[in-house]
Amino acid sequence: MGVKGFAWVGGFALFMGVAFFIKYSFDNNLIPPELRVALGFLAGIGLLVGGVVMSRRNFATLSQTLCATGVVILYAVTFTCRAVYHFPFFGPLPTFLFMVLITATAFLLAVRLNAMVVAILGMLGGFLTPVLLSTGEDNPLGLFGYIAVLDIGLIVVALNRRWHFLFALAALGTAIMQIGWAAKFFETGKYFEGNKILIALAVLLGFNALWLAANWLAKWRGQINQWLSGSAFGLVLVADAFTLWFLDFPPLAQRPWLLFSFVFLIDIIAIAVTLADEILLLAQSISGAAVFCLLAFWTAMSLSNELLNAALAFYLIFAVLHTALPVLLQRWRGIATPAWINHFFPIVALALVLVPIFKLTQVSFIIWPFILLVDLLAIALAVLTSTLLPVLAVLLLTLAATGALIFKIPTDLTGLPMSFFVLAAFVVFFVVAGIWLVKKFRPDALKSGFQFGNNPAAPEDLAAILPACSVILPFLLLIMATMRLPLFNPSPVFGLALLLVVLLLGITKLFSLDWMPAIGLISVTALEYTWHFNRLDPANPAEPLNLILIWYLIFFAAFALFPFIFLRQFESKIIPWATAAMAGPLQFFFIYRLVKLAWPNQFMGLLPAAFAIPGLLSLVVVLKRISGENKSRMAQVAWFGGVALFFVTLIFPVQFDRQWITIGWALEGAALLWLFHRVPHPGLRLVGVGLLAAAFVRLALNPAVYAYHPRAAVPIFNWYLYAYGIVTVSLFAGSKLLAPPRNMVLKLNLPPFLSGFGVVLAFLLLNIEIADYFSAPGSTLTFEFSGNFARDMTYSIAWALFALGFLVYGILKNIAVARYAAMGLLCVTLIKLFFHDLAQLAQLYRIGAFIGVAVIAMLASFAYQKFYSAAAKKTEVKNETTPQ
Repeated sequence: MGVKGFAWVGGFALFMGVAFFIKYSFDNNLIPPELRVALGFLAGIGLLVGGVVMSRRNFATLSQTLCATGVVILYAVTFTCRAVYHFPFFGPLPTFLFMVLITATAFLLAVRLNAMVVAILGMLGGFLTPVLLSTGEDNPLGLFGYIAVLDIGLIVVALNRRWHFLFALAALGTAIMQIGWAAKFFETGKYFEGNKILIALAVLLGFNALWLAANWLAKWRGQINQWLSGSAFGLVLVADAFTLWFLDFPPLAQRPWLLFSFVFLIDIIAIAVTLADEILLLAQSISGAAVFCLLAFWTAMSLSNELLNAALAFYLIFAVLHTALPVLLQRWRGIATPAWINHFFPIVALALVLVPIFKLTQVSFIIWPFILLVDLLAIALAVLTSTLLPVLAVLLLTLAATGALIFKIPTDLTGLPMSFFVLAAFVVFFVVAGIWLVKKFRPDALKSGFQFGNNPAAPEDLAAILPACSVILPFLLLIMATMRLPLFNPSPVFGLALLLVVLLLGITKLFSLDWMPAIGLISVTALEYTWHFNRLDPANPAEPLNLILIWYLIFFAAFALFPFIFLRQFESKIIPWATAAMAGPLQFFFIYRLVKLAWPNQFMGLLPAAFAIPGLLSLVVVLKRISGENKSRMAQVAWFGGVALFFVTLIFPVQFDRQWITIGWALEGAALLWLFHRVPHPGLRLVGVGLLAAAFVRLALNPAVYAYHPRAAVPIFNWYLYAYGIVTVSLFAGSKLLAPPRNMVLKLNLPPFLSGFGVVLAFLLLNIEIADYFSAPGSTLTFEFSGNFARDMTYSIAWALFALGFLVYGILKNIAVARYAAMGLLCVTLIKLFFHDLAQLAQLYRIGAFIGVAVIAMLASFAYQKFYSAAAKKTEVKNETTPQ
């Protein structure tokens, strides 16, 4: 307070006093302009001299205050001579040189007196000089030459006196001058035309080089600091921002070699700044991100076919530069960067490639070697850093690029497009790379079989996932191509799919990944389904139907034979065998529909019979070649046995139609439950019950069943009898086959359900036969309960007899549910008799109905009293005599 405070107050008061005196003299014209200026210069110089004298007498604070005030007065007086009085001597150049002299004097005094405030005032005056003395003419070399000298002086002062924040102020002033000059002269000076842009680029590059030199000078002197490094990096970002602005000018945007070469040099400067000050390690990554933002903006706004080569070259150059640099820094200088940064740039480079593929009408073939180089870069980096997750990212982007190319194929193309060759090449590349990576990270994987660990992101696990994804994901592209392109000959798509299947099965063999065949079969089936239902047209003469059939059989053989070819390797597995078994039903679906549409015949039942043969042969081979001690043998037998039974029972519904489909389901379900007795695999039981339940639903809850055929001429003995009868018998047989201890599935006791379904179908059959008997000849089946006395009486008596039989069964088998259901049906029959039949029937029919129902009711009563009561007493006596 006492020293600095009063000195500063005094200096400020002196300045204000001089200012007010000058203003008073101006207002009253007491002093001529020439004398005013002379007095101002004398005052400023006198203050400087007084400050130097005071410094020698150890009055440091007073000395700095006087010098700072003198500098301000000299700047003000010089500006007044030029801008206010327009003295002839103070032309543009002399005035400029005089202000430069004042600035240099201020810097020298600041160093000599250790006066920071003098340096700051000198800096402000220095930067304001070209602004205050501007003539409105464009002179970039003179302007920025002066700014460069000013910056050099500030850098020297800051390094000598360690006033590090001056670096930031100087960089900020430099950036402001660059922005101000560009805003005023760039467009009016037409710097975007011809080679005048070189001046702007040279200015930006020159200042970045100057600050880089300052960084290395500070490093050599051991004075490197964040103020200096941050200022240098800030000017790098300013240069990038200028480049973004330049790219908005179409003439400049058409010169990517010039602009991005400049960006490359700026990027090198950013890297060099990082090397000078390792604290700013992320600066090179931030600079790389800024560069790719520039590339993305230019790609989206200005890319054309003529500029594609330049775009690909700079994508690759910057990707290689910023991918390799962190690795080299870590290896040579031990500088570690975050792992994700190393892998960011190849991914971004590939993402940028998608833009020209989608944007340009024609894409040069050179784009694919570029993608391959970036893929190799990502894989090499993955090996060096033991991080493979980004390789999956470049795989996805590579497939996206090929998919984009597929979508650019003309929709009228029916041949084999080049994009399919490209896709196949990249698939093979990634599969080979994945296998090599597995050998790199898990050398023993090909000998002992690959086993996944607990960490799915581990490099050895990702190495195995990579070839799997490389094979599976392209199926999505093939499906999209099939949906878009009118490929009436599916050979291009199916040929590539076959290559994928071969690679997939090869990977399964190498790594023992037993789940991959199942995924492959699902993928192939999805592709076949898409083509089959979108492109198959037997009426089109261009479609090679025989070739299509051969393709379906090839896919069937590939999956069906695979586990048998490598039997010893997969004998203890289940999924490859299940896939081999399911290949038959899935391919049969397409082959059956193709044959039915292209070659209709009366012997379609031979087709499932033919498909049953491979299933039976496979079953025989499994039984003979695989030891009974193998725990997987039962599941393998169950799969092939179930598929073989499926095709055998499918013969009837295929050879015939309609109700035979339901009959086939019922017979297949009962057959699977029979097979479950021999091969107690839970899957057989579950599928068998499901098929029986589906057959019941189809007959009981599907009204369309009644319209399958017109009413037959012969009553009772018709298709209803064998359709409902066979399914009912199958349900009862299934209930019998699931007797304890095989009765529980998913905590449900299934035999009562199957028996109940059978009883419901039997009751439905009873009513259907009555309705059929009384329906008009030639008509479809109709249910009516009025208007026909004989039919109404028949319904009542039949229901009562059915209830009686069901009641006797429930009594004999001691099944409470059966007895309750029988009594419920009997009650319904009595209600129908009293409230419906008696009102509609004639006297004779009414008597017959009464008598019939009465007899049935009495028989039910007798059966209950005699059999059920006796059985209950016998059970009670047995419980009393049994020792507790």
